[in-house]
Amino acid sequence: MPTEILMPALSPTMEEGTLAKWLVKEGDSVSSGDLLAEIETDKATMEFEAVDEGVIGKLLVEAGSAAVKVNTPIALLLEEGESAEDLTEAAPAANGGEATAAGASDEVETAAAKDPARAPEPEPPLATSSDGKRLFASPLARRIAEDKGLDLSQIKGTGPRGRIVKADVEAASAPKTPARAEEAPAETAKSAPPSASAGQVAALYADRAYQEVPLDGMRKTIAARLTEAKQQIPHFYLRRDIRLDALLSLRADLNRQLAAREIKLSVNDFIIKACAAALQQVPDANAVWAGDRILRLTPSDVAVAVAIEGGLFTPVLRDAHQKSVSALSAEMKDLAARARDRKLSPQEYQGGSFAISNLGMFGIENFDAVINPPHGAILAVGAGVNRPVVQEDGTLGVATVMSVTLSVDHRVIDGALGAQLLAAIKDGLEAPLALLA
Repeated sequence: MPTEILMPALSPTMEEGTLAKWLVKEGDSVSSGDLLAEIETDKATMEFEAVDEGVIGKLLVEAGSAAVKVNTPIALLLEEGESAEDLTEAAPAANGGEATAAGASDEVETAAAKDPARAPEPEPPLATSSDGKRLFASPLARRIAEDKGLDLSQIKGTGPRGRIVKADVEAASAPKTPARAEEAPAETAKSAPPSASAGQVAALYADRAYQEVPLDGMRKTIAARLTEAKQQIPHFYLRRDIRLDALLSLRADLNRQLAAREIKLSVNDFIIKACAAALQQVPDANAVWAGDRILRLTPSDVAVAVAIEGGLFTPVLRDAHQKSVSALSAEMKDLAARARDRKLSPQEYQGGSFAISNLGMFGIENFDAVINPPHGAILAVGAGVNRPVVQEDGTLGVATVMSVTLSVDHRVIDGALGAQLLAAIKDGLEAPLALLA
């Protein structure tokens, strides 16, 4: 029976995708792992791989067409013993997005009965579960399972509509390894019902000129995630002023020495390093909320908000505590550039325990940031401005002062622990030479 290739969910928040480019054409043979298409998600353009082998029988969605909902058929795959004639009845159902694997199978089998010449080659017997229900699996998956003596009823299918494919059978026979915490799939965010319908809001402005801006996938995701964060996370806020004069002097010296290597360090690079070091000094604050438990991370994986057209990304610098300031600077520049081109993979913007949002470059002196779940905290960074200060000898002077606000998830970090974390960040930025050790 022709197998439906469905629009995949390439990220936890993806609800629909746009097929940017087909990398195969009808009649091409593909194997598990071969690239099929480039798909634009709510966050990035990603490559989509085949999960089974066969021949591309029909492409149901044109490249560059309108967005397609997740789990909608986008192509049909012919398996061993099938030909293009088998698509006659299966294709219309797939185009409508309503055909099931069982329905497609029944149609092909009926057609074969009417015309014995079209009957496919014999396949391994169909598997059934303990309650007598048929288990849908590709012929190759059934053969591999039979050769290895595996019970298909004990294998969870990851193919279209739960179909068991080659990769599922091979994974079932491989030794189990515990999944890393940051690789656990996040639950898709659901938008909270609005207090007023779109029509009711539009009616309020019926006599005013306005332009209606449709929501793209990224804006929908941001709206849903931040609504969830403010409704479910018990935020509290800690504020400190940080003197930057020593940091600015050190940065100027380093940039002069690194100019020949075309390296230019920013204040934000030092902030990333200071936060990574502080998470190591206060390890109980290096944690995330996991629903029924808290996960305390060993490495300092720091996310940094990057503004792009229409939204933002929070790429994660993993093991930031082990990297030099110049290495963090180069990595951050690369991540930010690819974020603006929407070329980041999910592994590059998911995870982390702590985030930084810096609006100082826009002249904002202080603000409160919203925690990005499941992070335990986020640091809102304002601009460094000249202020009158009392010096250590009691005299009045002028210093460059930066205001920061630490937004904290009270389920993960209590007040005193949050204060220790913020103090460690302040110490690192006011005595920056220690960050280079």
